Amino acid sequence: MKKIGILFGMEDTFPQAFIDRVNSKNEKGIIAEAVAIDKVVQNKDGEYAVIIDRISQDVPFYRAYLKNAALTGTNVINNPFWWSADDKFFNNALADTLGVPLPNTVILPSAEHPTDTTGKSFRNLKYPMDWEGIFEYIGFPAYMKPYSGGGWKNVYRLENIEEFWEKHQETGQLVMMLQEEIVFTEYFRVYCLGCKAVRIMQYEPRNPHHLRYVIDGPPVDKKLLATIKDYTLRLCKGLGYDFNTVEFAVRDGIPYAIDFGNPAPDAELTSVGAENFEWVVEEAAKMAIAAAKKQKSGKMNLTWGTFIKDAVK
Repeated sequence: MKKIGILFGMEDTFPQAFIDRVNSKNEKGIIAEAVAIDKVVQNKDGEYAVIIDRISQDVPFYRAYLKNAALTGTNVINNPFWWSADDKFFNNALADTLGVPLPNTVILPSAEHPTDTTGKSFRNLKYPMDWEGIFEYIGFPAYMKPYSGGGWKNVYRLENIEEFWEKHQETGQLVMMLQEEIVFTEYFRVYCLGCKAVRIMQYEPRNPHHLRYVIDGPPVDKKLLATIKDYTLRLCKGLGYDFNTVEFAVRDGIPYAIDFGNPAPDAELTSVGAENFEWVVEEAAKMAIAAAKKQKSGKMNLTWGTFIKDAVK
């Protein structure tokens, strides 16, 4: 019997719907359940063929558990090693190599010295930095957000240089990115599962959270949709994320990738709406079942992106 587990936290609707959908398909020798952990012993696990990870970004204990499970043969979705290694600034740099349009972006040193460091720790950092060149490259208004993080936490829209200096001081030890504002005419959030199943959703990020997914929006140009799908697949295959969302802001007909490292994207019914929810549940179930069938005990079964695979070659 191969078990598919789902590891989750505050979610209410998606985890049980996923479990029920997998089990309703009556695949011989495959069942789904909520992951249950009573102990974690080094290099011993093997209980699950597949685990869908929805929470380890917030719980380091879970991340350690998943890495150990992966070593013993569990296919963890998404890859916990890569998830631990990547960040939004690197993802931007990788996307640039993949030919996906991006807003101009730079990374900034933290406003406060990290704990256990002093000014002497930063002797390789020029003072002052080339702020004039940075501001000229980015322009204003601009967005400042953590180079590693999500959930719209610590995100600032900045009108000018003065506001930048004021808000940057509030960020403490966070390492921030400064990013060009894309004044968009259309915006899309795109689910991608298994690096192949794509669902493009009209989205309005300026609305309250529960109203961001647009229902019965205006028609969208088919060529634009095809481009968005192409860019989404490039990004997810490059990163190696099997469960991800990508966001695009469209300016002058060009879709710019705004946020595309979301390995535990919102899938709650109250947020995404009934039709999107149904799609995610069904595609996640099919993906997990296919992964369980391919899984080989005692071997590494993780998905690695083309960035890693090409580097190994």
